[in-house]
This record gives sequence, C-alpha cells and structure tokens, in this order.
Amino acid sequence: MPARGGPTTRGDDDAGHRSFSEQITAEVGSWPGVVVDDGELGELAFKVGTRELGHLHGEHAAHFGFPKSVWRQLHAEGRIEGHPVFPGKIGPASRRVDTEDDVRDVIELMRLNYDRNRERRATA
Repeated sequence: MPARGGPTTRGDDDAGHRSFSEQITAEVGSWPGVVVDDGELGELAFKVGTRELGHLHGEHAAHFGFPKSVWRQLHAEGRIEGHPVFPGKIGPASRRVDTEDDVRDVIELMRLNYDRNRERRATA
C-alpha cells in the first residue's frame, strides 16, 4: 500500500525521489508479517498482528510505544521525544522526520519494536 502523498525530499541515495513516508513504508512494509494500514486517527500504522510497531503522521512525525527502560535509553540518546498527546509519560514516544538520517532512524526504531515483538511471540 503506498504511503500518503506529501512533499518529496531528494537525497543522494536511491530513495531520492520518494517522500519520507514512502521510504519508511517501503522498508518497514517489506518485513515479514507487517501490515501497513490507515490508523483510527488518519495516521499510517505499521502492525504485526494486533501490535503496532509505530505510526506516521504525514511526512514529519513518527510515534511509537516503548517499554520504560527502552524509552529512557532512547530519550537519553536524543533519538526520541515524549509523545505530544501524553506529556510527561514514559513509554509513548515521538520522533520528528526532517532528514534522510531521521528516516533511517525511524526505520531503526520500528525495527526495535519489530524485533521485540518477534522475540515475544517466539517465547509465548
């Protein structure tokens, strides 16, 4: 499923003609078991089963949920911010997407949740 439109950003790599959301959707949507779908509030959600890996709001915001210990580490590293709907709460997270480096990090953050989900399912 193609991502929603938005401003395109040209980069130096092969993703140069695709929007940020298209780049993220192409990668995360290619992982086994991932379903890309419109969320309940107009966001673009990435799920495995009933678990959400994260979601995008347009071209410039990604939201995630992490365990408290992971959230604290990612926040200390400057990779995430608190979620704007849940100010001060540890777990829900936000990440701006303004550059190709941000796109790569959003993909890595989704992968963290994907791998945690796979580990959880393997031990269940």
